[in-house]
Amino acid sequence: MDDDRLWRFEEQLWLGDAETYRSLIDGECVMVLPAAPHVFDAAAAIEAVAHTPRWAEVRFTERRVQRPEEGLIVIAYQAEASRAKESGGEAYKAWCTTTIRRRGHEDWLVVQHSQLPPLHAGGAA
Repeated sequence: MDDDRLWRFEEQLWLGDAETYRSLIDGECVMVLPAAPHVFDAAAAIEAVAHTPRWAEVRFTERRVQRPEEGLIVIAYQAEASRAKESGGEAYKAWCTTTIRRRGHEDWLVVQHSQLPPLHAGGAA
């Protein structure tokens, strides 16, 4: 998967609905998110997406792409997302990682994702 396609794939995860999420997440995926219960398996992550207003837009900066072996891609980036005004217009910022693996020709699924909101003074070091 080339870098442009990779970032479009990641964008779908942020902007897509639960069905999109379901089609891109491996059944054995694990996620760490800044909302209880914090550690999610694939089914819990899809359920959470189904009951959460989706992001209207997202922007990725500080992008890093690593390919440790054939069929495995790890990315890291900073995400800045916002919800539509009718959903409250909420803004969100986090440092993220995603690991995807290839199951077959042009068939990629997320096996790991994490989000770390910016730490503030007095927070964990």
